[in-house]
Amino acid sequence: MSPELNEFPTIQGNTLNKEKKLVPDDFVDKNLVVIVAFQQWHQALVDESILLLEQNGLGETHNIIEVPTIRKSSKLNEIYLDGIMRAGIRDNRIRNRTITAYLDKEQFRRDLDIPNEDTIYWFLVAKDSKNIIARGYGVISEDELDLINSF
Repeated sequence: MSPELNEFPTIQGNTLNKEKKLVPDDFVDKNLVVIVAFQQWHQALVDESILLLEQNGLGETHNIIEVPTIRKSSKLNEIYLDGIMRAGIRDNRIRNRTITAYLDKEQFRRDLDIPNEDTIYWFLVAKDSKNIIARGYGVISEDELDLINSF
């Protein structure tokens, strides 16, 4: 892995409560778990991973966010998609941790060495930095939970 792949790129997005956020820059007060999803059906994988993290107390010790990535399109289309996602999530806490990023997905995948969009990918970013200290894909396992907890 080249050195630049050890750094999470800054991406801009909006929470489902319509707040602009920079990832990872706006979440550096604690270690950050970023769960990246590419497809709508990935939501169940994201939810399962976040549930495991929160049931094991990581919601207190880490920032946990999910980043649905969507190919950049017209502003009207982005507003429409944001509205659909917002309507589907009533919980304010979940809306605040869901940051939709409209971006060049191919470039984003290259920046993070993500080979495809077949599953979710997760990254542990060190507090006060952009440094990726652990990474994985698919639903977070018990062993990966222990790894995330060890930092």
